[in-house]
Formats: sequence, C-alpha cells, structure tokens
Amino acid sequence: DYLFIQVVVDEPRTSTVQNCGNILAGVGQFAVEHGLVPGRDPETTVTIFMENSDSLADVTFPSPGGVPAYDGNARIDGVPGTSAPVMINFRDTEGSACGALLPTGNLVDTVQGVEVTCIDNGMPIVLMEASAFEKTGYESRDEMNADAELKAQIEAIRLEISHKMNLGDVTEKTVPKMTLVAPPQDGGAICTRSFIPHDCHAAIGVFAAVSVGTACVLEGSIAHRVAEVPGGALGTGTKLMSVEHPTGEFSVEMELVDDNGAPKIERAALLRTARRLFEGQLLIP
Repeated sequence: DYLFIQVVVDEPRTSTVQNCGNILAGVGQFAVEHGLVPGRDPETTVTIFMENSDSLADVTFPSPGGVPAYDGNARIDGVPGTSAPVMINFRDTEGSACGALLPTGNLVDTVQGVEVTCIDNGMPIVLMEASAFEKTGYESRDEMNADAELKAQIEAIRLEISHKMNLGDVTEKTVPKMTLVAPPQDGGAICTRSFIPHDCHAAIGVFAAVSVGTACVLEGSIAHRVAEVPGGALGTGTKLMSVEHPTGEFSVEMELVDDNGAPKIERAALLRTARRLFEGQLLIP
C-alpha cells in the first residue's frame, strides 16, 4: 500500500488528493529493502495499491540476487545522471481523483473565454492552447514564471473550472494542474508547459504526462488539436507518446483498444529511475 502526502513547498500544509509517480518509482525498492515483500533474481515486480486513487501499478526494477540495484544507464530528461531502469505499468487510473476520465462530461469547456479540456487519467489536469494566451508554448520556464498576468489568468480559470471537475474549492489544493499545449517542437507528440499549480514546472509530472497522452488520442480535445500522434489518434495497439517539456521529453507507452469506435487506454507504462539518498525515521509521540 502506498499513500502519497503532498507537502506544499511554501506553506505549512499537506494534501492527499493526488498521486505522485516520481515517488512511486522508489516504493518497490523500499519495500524489498525493508522486508515488506521478497526480492527476486534478476528483477522484481511489485504490485502497488495507490491509496490516493484506489488503483494499482506494477513496478519492475533490477534486483540481482534479490537486492535492488540502483546503478545503470537509464536516462530521463530533466534528471541528472543515469540509474537503473524502473518500469511502471498503471492500471485503472481513469477518474482517480475526479470520478471520471472527463470529469465535466465534455471534451471541451469554455472558461472565461478560453477553451479547455479537463481530463483525469491519474492526475486531474486542465489543457489549454498556449495560443489562447498569445504564447507560442515554447517559452522557457523562467519566461512563463515571470509573466504575472498569465499566471493570474490561469489561476482564475483553475478556481472556476475545479467545481465542474468535482474537486470543489481548490484555493488550498495543488490540483488540478494547468497545462498549456502547443504543436511538438522536437519530434514528439505534443509540447507542454505545466503549472503545479502556480509555478511552471521544469519538466512534467508522471501522472500529468499520462493524462496529456490520453487527451492526445481523444478526437476533439484541446490536446488532439495540436498533437501529432504516432499512427493516428484513432488507431489501436501500442503507441509511444513523447510529451515535450521545458527540459526535454517524457515518453509514455500506451496500449489502446477499441471501445465502441472510440479509443480506450487499456494500459499506460513509462520509464523512471530511482536512487537511494538517505534513510530516516519519523518518531510520533
């Protein structure tokens, strides 16, 4: 069992509304090292119940002799150095926080004159075309964060649309994430600038990337308008979706099946890395 608690960086409060796929990448190794599950040789797969979303993920990592290994050649854009590969397969993440893949019931909603797509496939996000804010979508993180007017407009949209997403008043919450999208710039499927929720992310979160990739294959969504989906949006089978972000790209492997003429995400998998940094104990009186 895995419960993620989001600590707000600049405020003394926490939240359990959302998952975190980055921390998830180290949960399996921790479980083996602390005797919660047995390690296997040469690799171990741990099925993890994510309490935040009431869903499952299968995490596979190298474990020669049953001991987790951290050294390797796997590399991820936005993460320094290399490490052992950690493969994560997500199951049943649709509507994990909002109760439905499309929590408003619409592919497109209009909020304060801006068209948006609200989607939740592991992370509630609101997708908006960068051009709607007179942006290219290729601006740097620093440029985005320096634009106080842009951030205020995005926050106003977030506070209004959250009620239609079944999230209620999100003034004190870190969801939904707000994501500007544009056509891919470096050979990927789509280009993103993700706000979490007020500052532009240097990259993009794991579950946010899954939700963006899902939106790309939904014909009529904001993401679909600008995306270049391998093999076409309505094809079935395995698609490798490259989601571009300020420091590189994030690849999501998606298994699509036909659901009465519409694509349905059967499985989403991605590559992560993890490294043991330190060990600590929390003593509660």
